[in-house]
Amino acid sequence: MLNSNPLKMRTFLVSAILTLSAFSGMPASLAAAPPETAPLESAPVPADYRIGPGDTLKVYVFQNEELSVTVPVRPDGKISTPLVEDMIAVGKTPSNLARDIEKSLGEYVKAPKVNVVVMIAVSVYSQVKVIGQVKTPQALPYRDGMTILDAVLAVGGLSQFAAGNRAHVVRTENGKQTEIKVRLDALVNNGDMKQNLLLKPGDVLVVPETRF
Repeated sequence: MLNSNPLKMRTFLVSAILTLSAFSGMPASLAAAPPETAPLESAPVPADYRIGPGDTLKVYVFQNEELSVTVPVRPDGKISTPLVEDMIAVGKTPSNLARDIEKSLGEYVKAPKVNVVVMIAVSVYSQVKVIGQVKTPQALPYRDGMTILDAVLAVGGLSQFAAGNRAHVVRTENGKQTEIKVRLDALVNNGDMKQNLLLKPGDVLVVPETRF
């Protein structure tokens, strides 16, 4: 039985830790320290990213920590922060939203400076959809620098009935919908990298079926 003297007990524990660390090759200072978990980091979004429901935003008010918060975008497309309730966020870029918050805070704070960062992007505005004649049509998480070829490879490539050279990207900007033609057969089969266009959040890549 170990001696109940506190000093001797403490000496025994320190000695045990040093002995274990010597056998393991680990410094004694780390032997008793619990492992740390690395913080999760979200992929950066482009400057013209449109905020959507479900996104998580960090609203930072310069020199006003009590007004700085991390908030989700509610299903109704709005957020609430200290002194600013029910601010519409959906459809705005982070900088647009920051300017709107500054206007509202201006009633209470002198010359507020606000920065909005998208911490977690999960809304449909952060996706690229690939539909039609591909192996596995699906919505893909958007990442900065994503290209047509990235999307095609992610869905397993074109199906045997795909009319790749009649594919197009449907893009909505400022409420207007446009179509961008893409020759996927030339890209995938012939390596025509001029067809490997950059995608934007919310884009839909449509691959039609071959006409028989």
